[in-house]
Amino acid sequence: MELREGQVAVVTGAASGIGLAMARRFAADGLKVVLADVEQGALDKAAADLRADGADVHARVVDVGVRQQVLDLAESAYDTYGAVHVLCNNAGVGSGAEGRMWEHEPNDWQWAFAVNVWGVFHGIQAFVPRMIKSGQPGHVVNTSSGDGGIAPLPTASVYAVTKAAVVTMTESLYAHLKAEHARVGASVLFPGPHMLRTGLWESHRNRPARYAKERPRRTPYRSLDQWESAMKEAGKEVAFTPVEEVAGLVVDGIRADRFWLLPESEHSDAQIRARAASMLDRANPSYLESFILD
Repeated sequence: MELREGQVAVVTGAASGIGLAMARRFAADGLKVVLADVEQGALDKAAADLRADGADVHARVVDVGVRQQVLDLAESAYDTYGAVHVLCNNAGVGSGAEGRMWEHEPNDWQWAFAVNVWGVFHGIQAFVPRMIKSGQPGHVVNTSSGDGGIAPLPTASVYAVTKAAVVTMTESLYAHLKAEHARVGASVLFPGPHMLRTGLWESHRNRPARYAKERPRRTPYRSLDQWESAMKEAGKEVAFTPVEEVAGLVVDGIRADRFWLLPESEHSDAQIRARAASMLDRANPSYLESFILD
């Protein structure tokens, strides 16, 4: 798909992190941007900053886990700009679950699925039929993660399960779009290849009351800075990928109609090979041994 000035990009989770970086990149390329985020203050600031740089911006507070709010976002986007060419279903949360899987609270699962899985589906259902009907070129980018999307991360199993679901959902979307001979493409994004400085670590700040934890956490939430400090104290240096680099990967992938937006990484490639080999050999998942030994 050729990205051109005047086209419209919708980004969820757009007030910070990867979402904001994508919105900035689209705006820099001359696209009009629709920002959706659950956090009003951060959204207002993001929109104001983009407008100060000359961008054409429409911003709306949206909880992607609520279907009607995403349908209303689509109505608002089409009422404002008359078209949508790029949809980035990017909003995501960490669940805050602790302990072994059987100890996780149902609300940890329900909240993570509401945002990370249902939020993506709501976006697809609200926008894709109109994008197809328009007959114009379009593209959908769904944000997954190497943590689950490539191989399980047992220490964050709720998050990993949701991100694995996003991969399969996007593969299915790709097949359905091809079957319809639509001019709309699809990609699944694996941000990286290193750690990212995003608000995912502090997702709990926006956790809705309807998904409140049923009992106090045994350990306090850790910020990214606290985690990084702990890693350094343990003698482990952490590499970070700039969110702007991820945004560049997305733009390049859309232009190339590339499905797998998966940056090159020895670690990820090794995980993919180990998991595939385990399946092909009908062997037990030895690639999980580092977690089993924890």
